Amino acid sequence: MAVINLQNVGKTYTHYAHGIDRLLEIITHRPRHQAFIALHPMNVSISEGQVVGIVGNNGAGKSTLLKLISGTLPPDNGHCEVKGRVAALLELGGGFHPEMTGRENVYLNSTMMGLSPTEVETIYDDIVAFAGIQDFMEQPVKTYSSGMFMRLAFAVATCVEPDILIVDEALSVGDGAFARKSFERIMQFKQACKTILFCSHSLYQVEAICDRVIWLDKGHVRLDGAPSAVISAYDQFLAQANAPTQSPSETSEPSDMLANIAVADGTARITNITISVDGMTRPTLNIFSLNSELCVTIGFSSDPKLPTPSVAAVIFSADGRPITSAGTRNDGFTIKRDAQGSAKVRIHFAKLALLKGEYWIAGYLMCENAIHMYERIDLPTILKVHQKGLEVGVVSLPHAWAQI
Repeated sequence: MAVINLQNVGKTYTHYAHGIDRLLEIITHRPRHQAFIALHPMNVSISEGQVVGIVGNNGAGKSTLLKLISGTLPPDNGHCEVKGRVAALLELGGGFHPEMTGRENVYLNSTMMGLSPTEVETIYDDIVAFAGIQDFMEQPVKTYSSGMFMRLAFAVATCVEPDILIVDEALSVGDGAFARKSFERIMQFKQACKTILFCSHSLYQVEAICDRVIWLDKGHVRLDGAPSAVISAYDQFLAQANAPTQSPSETSEPSDMLANIAVADGTARITNITISVDGMTRPTLNIFSLNSELCVTIGFSSDPKLPTPSVAAVIFSADGRPITSAGTRNDGFTIKRDAQGSAKVRIHFAKLALLKGEYWIAGYLMCENAIHMYERIDLPTILKVHQKGLEVGVVSLPHAWAQI
């Protein structure tokens, strides 16, 4: 059953250079504005229980589409039908009155979603506990930090048990522990067969969480289908658009400095990460294709109360394209931590099959399901691969010739 049905829905924004131009346009019947088509007329149907990812560049129309579905923005044409209670996290603090306290805003937002004061009273303690800002609920929300804003907004949106949850880049705000709680809550909604619209620039998370992805480009639906197919096409589009060379972040912390960073409750951090080729560790490492052994060692410390995190490493080309990856979750490797929640793992790439070129590596520490990312470290080490033969491409695949 379709719970969201858009028929020929479109949206155009108008901009007037001067306030009086709007009046002059009415009087003279001549256009004095600039028009921007945010969404061209489109037809979109979303079934009950689907988790739909929305991807696209900035300005593609993602937020406009979500606002139309949530009812905070009317369409210029067409018909938008939405069945069930909708909770939307679209803008930081959207719907909160800055002069009202956190408690008052909880009641205001919950009643706007259709709950009675008695129903709000029943779930109020759960909202406050999830947000984790008990000491600030009687203060005006204008005194809140951005993280506190989003904590409270997310808690309200998810504790009212909506039929449809809309999340627009909201999970990028807040500390690691709360981000993990947010992902766990979203996964609970997915398991309960709730309809979720998830908009994010994190393509890995979109592919991991969603069972359908819509790619918007300049107000049009460019592709709509299975996450693997849409994300792959969108990733290639981004690679072509971002042709300038990308390199490891200059702000990456040296691996010998990571061990001194304390680990907060409810999260995890990388404490050590090193790369070696044939036993050598240097800023620039020379690799001989199909001969050298590459080793990546990643140590981490975590809250012992958390499930054991997963670890992954990704090899990137010089222009930032991911070439290959390996993760403990995907490979079924079990990590054993000590009593303090620490562990160290190493992955070996024997007879590395990369062909000539320059590469770099990023290490990842993720939750047990390899969805929520605790930390990513881009290593400054440059891998220079050399080869004897004339093979072209990025990798040498195992193969055999035969006379037939």
